[in-house]
Amino acid sequence: MEPRRLGRGAADAAPDFEFDFSRAVGPLHGVFGLDEVRGLWDEFVGGWEATRMEVDELVEAGEQVVILLTARTRGRDGIDLTARPAYVATLRDGAIVSICMYQEREDALRATGLHG
Repeated sequence: MEPRRLGRGAADAAPDFEFDFSRAVGPLHGVFGLDEVRGLWDEFVGGWEATRMEVDELVEAGEQVVILLTARTRGRDGIDLTARPAYVATLRDGAIVSICMYQEREDALRATGLHG
């Protein structure tokens, strides 16, 4: 998934959608509404020479889906970084009502009750 294409998912978001990025490391963290998400991602992606996110696995948990990712970024000085965050998306009536980011995959699985 190219992060610049993230806006395509906005059509599936509930009007009161929240993106919980409070667990992020760095200057961009907090809880953001639908109108703020595109600017957040543009700011995040703009800090890197290249960014690519690949979905490794989707795990269903009732009204939630755990999205396990591999994120690869290249800094302006050519330094490559790899991270494996997880997101928990909550759906209701066919709409995405929230997405919460976790630094650790186990934390996301635990938040949905899938892992003790």
